[in-house]
Formats: sequence, C-alpha cells, structure tokens
Amino acid sequence: MFSEKFLSGQTAIITGGGTGIGLAIALKFGELGANVVIASRNQKHLDEALKELDAKKIPALAVVTDVRDPEQVEALMVKTEGKFGSIDILVNNAAGNFTCLAENLSVNGWNTVINIVLNGTFYCSRAAGQRMIKQKRGKILNIVATYAWTGGPGTIHSACAKAGVITMTQTLAVEWATHNIRVNAIAPGATETSGAGKQLWASPETRTKIEGSIPLGRFASPEEIANVAAFLVSDIADYITGETLVVDGGSWLNKGKF
Repeated sequence: MFSEKFLSGQTAIITGGGTGIGLAIALKFGELGANVVIASRNQKHLDEALKELDAKKIPALAVVTDVRDPEQVEALMVKTEGKFGSIDILVNNAAGNFTCLAENLSVNGWNTVINIVLNGTFYCSRAAGQRMIKQKRGKILNIVATYAWTGGPGTIHSACAKAGVITMTQTLAVEWATHNIRVNAIAPGATETSGAGKQLWASPETRTKIEGSIPLGRFASPEEIANVAAFLVSDIADYITGETLVVDGGSWLNKGKF
C-alpha cells in the first residue's frame, strides 16, 4: 500500500511519541520518509526512542514537552520549524490514564487527565493549526478510545476527555476544511502496550476476559495502529475528514468470539 517514501518531505509531530502507540507511529512515519518530532514529558523515554529512530536513520528531533502548558507547546512548534522548516502533520497521542471509580476520583486526578487529553489536544491543535492555515495545508490526527461513547468502569476522566476530543475533531474538520486541513481520529481497541496494559488489564483474568470479547481474538499491535495512522495522514485519504476510525478487532460489535 505504501511506497518507501510515501511521506517524503513532510514533518510530523507526535505527542506522547516516546513509547507505545506514539513511538510506533513515529517509526512508521519515519520509514515512509517523514521527518519526525517526538514530544514527551519524560526525557528518558525520548532518549530511548531517539536511539530507535536513529538506528533506522530517520531524521528526528525530540522535545521535552508538557502539553498542559501552552508555552511549552509553542516552544515545540518553534523548535520543529527551526529544525525542519514546516509542520505538516500533528498526531495528538499524549494521554494520562489510570482506572478509578468516579466516587473515588480526586479533583486533582480528574483535572490531570482532562488537562493532558482535552486541553493538551486543543493547545497543540491550535498552535499547529495556526501554522497550517498560513501554509494552506495540514493533517491532524487524534488518538481517542471507544469508551468515549460507550463508557467504561473506572474511566470517567479519560472517557469524558476523549469524548471532547472527538467533538473537537469534528469541529476543527469543519472549520479548517477551507484551509485544506484534514482532522481525523483513531479509536484503538485493546493494544499491546506496556503503559496502558499496566493500568487497564493488569491481571491475567482481566486480559483473558478482554480477549474473549474481541471477535479477532487478540490485542492489536502498536504497528497495526500506526499503519492506520499512516493511511489517514496520507494522500490516499484526502477525502476523509471529521472521521473517527475504530480499530478494535470488531469489539464494538459486542459479540465476542464465535
């Protein structure tokens, strides 16, 4: 489907790009010819990710960024432009998550997740979008979750934040279409990542139960999510905007394995 340099000459920022799905997307975009900028609050994660990108000879920049801080977000944009000249793709992947029943969730816990997922996505989209409007082109991809519309026990903070991001996706898709900017989202199902795994399916029993609810009978790999991301930011998907694409092995059908 993709040629070796499918994204050649384009520069992509991936927040939460040091690990998991974010790193898989960075590697995939880089393999397809893009310049890659990864952002994370964790310098160690960025250092380790840069080693993987460098090993594949992918032009890359790592910027420590807390997406909750608009000034740090602006600095991320400026450093990206200084290094690569433009911002063509933004992937809003940074997230904060942990399971907690609503009655036990602290105000600080609520605000932390809302600030990272909802506010951070807006800060990054606004900062990148202003530049994309001037250059009259751009692609924004948001990473959400299916429980944003189904709900899920222990996820009220994350579900509410990601539901807001879905609405943001649709609104920006309409507002910025005249500027040749496409805005879409991916809602991954259960994916093999160490970060989410520790929080959402920590016990073997929970994992087995989740696998039993997936018609395809397994978790996604981060690379499979990255392939879908590459499709949505590519020219192949030029007529798709405002869409949230579910990538969950059929879990949304609520049928389990036959």
